Amino acid sequence: MLFRKDIDPRCAYCQRGQRLNEREVACIKKGVVPVEHSCRAFRYDPMKRVPPRPAALNTQKLRKEDFSI
Repeated sequence: MLFRKDIDPRCAYCQRGQRLNEREVACIKKGVVPVEHSCRAFRYDPMKRVPPRPAALNTQKLRKEDFSI
């Protein structure tokens, strides 16, 4: 998921941006912009992207029969 080709551009994970806080990014092209902002100079940096947390396993619905062959 981190290295997809069809990623939505956002300044939050651009090579040219440095995150200032949770809402703002310092861009070398555009200055201080919101994290949702993007421009034509966007270059994806997968190391800056934080993937969503995995879903928790709901063990309440599991039965013993689910684990037998």
